[in-house]
Amino acid sequence: MYLYHYGIKELPFTLTPNTSYFFGLPSHKEAIDVLLTAIKTGEGFIKVTGEVGTGKTLICRKLLNELPEPFVAAYIPNPYLTPSELRRSVAAELNVTLSSNADQQEFTQRLQQRLIEVNQQNRGVVLIIDEAQALPIESIEALRLITNLETESRKLLQVVLFGQPELDDKLALPELRQLKQRVTFSYALKLMNADQVFQYVRHRMSVAGYRGDDIFSSRACKLLFKASKGTPRIVNVLCHKALMLAYGEGKQQVEIKHIKLAINDTEAAYTSRFSVVKLLLGLTTTVVVLAAAYWAYQRFAL
Repeated sequence: MYLYHYGIKELPFTLTPNTSYFFGLPSHKEAIDVLLTAIKTGEGFIKVTGEVGTGKTLICRKLLNELPEPFVAAYIPNPYLTPSELRRSVAAELNVTLSSNADQQEFTQRLQQRLIEVNQQNRGVVLIIDEAQALPIESIEALRLITNLETESRKLLQVVLFGQPELDDKLALPELRQLKQRVTFSYALKLMNADQVFQYVRHRMSVAGYRGDDIFSSRACKLLFKASKGTPRIVNVLCHKALMLAYGEGKQQVEIKHIKLAINDTEAAYTSRFSVVKLLLGLTTTVVVLAAAYWAYQRFAL
């Protein structure tokens, strides 16, 4: 595509969460710090929420890579599971063998045995669930029951939930109040500001192998910020399209017109939606003015 044109070794703005591109935004670093502190202190439930595209899965994978040595991780990326499916997924992640018709009692006994074995090795088990807002209510309750397993001094299983803000709405339901009370650490991811967007774009270009003057100017990044509201995923989409447009014209630097074209081609870009709203408001105002003028003409003509 445009790799040779810009002198880079790989696409810098793909949507796949790649920890090698982890920028260390203040919000992301704070989230990692909160998670590691909570895990080391042995808390039961830990929660990280953020809007779509704010980097939850990236932080989730970063946590998996940086989990301290004494901990064993179990990872569930797609939690839209029934209670039975959830139990089997947890068992598979922790190498717990279940019979084909295992019931909850068998699962609990074998899981507890496995967790005790890990605990006797002075290690802890952390269950990490991405997209946790997709967990059915019955499965969330099953998850709470799993975490009842404990010794006299510590929990045998810790749970980290990553989810969209809808997760907070779900945990606010009366039937889930017991689990909500067990969430001792939580963190809400923040969006980037304009300067962070500029640094973020520069960082990704650098990781991709670019060496040279900034392809995206400060002015271009301000427009990216306005269109994305600081959402990393939308910034990635816009930057990729802008690079393609500049490449198509043989340009070495992304220009404002390339950013604007990328915005107009991206449904998720806020500026595009706002411009449509403004257009509709303008048309509505025009119709109202014309209607008033016509009414006045009719009245005085008579």
